[in-house]
Amino acid sequence: MNIRFALGKWMRRSDFTCKAVLLGLLALAPLYGKAQTTAAQPLHVHNIVLVHGAWADGSSWNKIIPLLEKKGFHVTAVHLPFTTLADDVATVKRTLALEDGPVLLVGHSYGGAVITEAGDDPKVAGLVYVAAFAPDNDQSAGDLNNQYPTTPGVQEVRPDANGFLKLSDKGVAEDFAPDLTPAEKQIITATQGQVSGPNELGAKVTTAAWKQKPSFYIVADKDRMIQPELEKAVAERMHAKTIHIASSHVPMLSHPTQVANFIGDAAGAQ
Repeated sequence: MNIRFALGKWMRRSDFTCKAVLLGLLALAPLYGKAQTTAAQPLHVHNIVLVHGAWADGSSWNKIIPLLEKKGFHVTAVHLPFTTLADDVATVKRTLALEDGPVLLVGHSYGGAVITEAGDDPKVAGLVYVAAFAPDNDQSAGDLNNQYPTTPGVQEVRPDANGFLKLSDKGVAEDFAPDLTPAEKQIITATQGQVSGPNELGAKVTTAAWKQKPSFYIVADKDRMIQPELEKAVAERMHAKTIHIASSHVPMLSHPTQVANFIGDAAGAQ
C-alpha cells in the first residue's frame, strides 16, 4: 500500500494532524563534546531506572546496564506496554515503587515523554534524556515536532488498520540505527513493538517533572528520527546539563561508554 495513502487513511480515523503525530513518532563526538548548558551537580543516588523508546524494549539498554553496574549502581530497565501514555507511566511508577531509595530516571526517545510524566514521583531525584522528547505541561511528543521539518525516519513509519505503528526494515537500518552492525539492526527489526500513535505519541503530558527536578540531556547530532535541533531546543528549555554525541538515534547502543559515563556522572560516582 502507498505509505501516503495509508497514513492519510489512518489520520482521517484519528483526530490528530499528520504533522503533529507523525513527527512525534519516536518511538526509538567526544565524551563531553560541546558546552554544557548548566553546572548541574551530581545527584549521589544509587538506583537508576532506564526507560526505552518507541519500537524498542528494555534490551535497548543492554550495553549500558553492565557498565553502570560496574560503577556500583543498582540498575533496572522497564518494558513499556505500548498501549497508552498513562499505561506506560504506570509501568514506570510500579518499578519506582520497588526501589529502595532515590532514583535517577533515564528515558530514550518517546521514553522521554514517559519520564517527564512519571518523574513527579517523590522517589525521582533527577532525569536524564537520551535523544528524547521532553514535553511541557499539556504538550505531547507530537506537539513538540510541529515546528520542525519531517525527519527521514518518519517516512518509514507503517501504520496498521488500528492505528498502531511500526518502522520498515529500511527505516531501522538507515534511519533508526544506521551506525550499528547489520546483526544489531536485525535484532531491532525483529523485536520492535507496535506503538499506539494517538494514545502514546499524541497524548499530552499533565505534569512536566523537569520543571522541578534536575535534568540532563544527550543530543544525538546525527539523529534521523528526531531533529537534533529539537533535541537542543528542549535541552535548553529545561536548562539541562547537556552533551553532544555524533550518533544516530540510539547513542546508548552505538556509543555506550559515553552514555554510561554521562548517566553515571549525573547519578554521582559510586
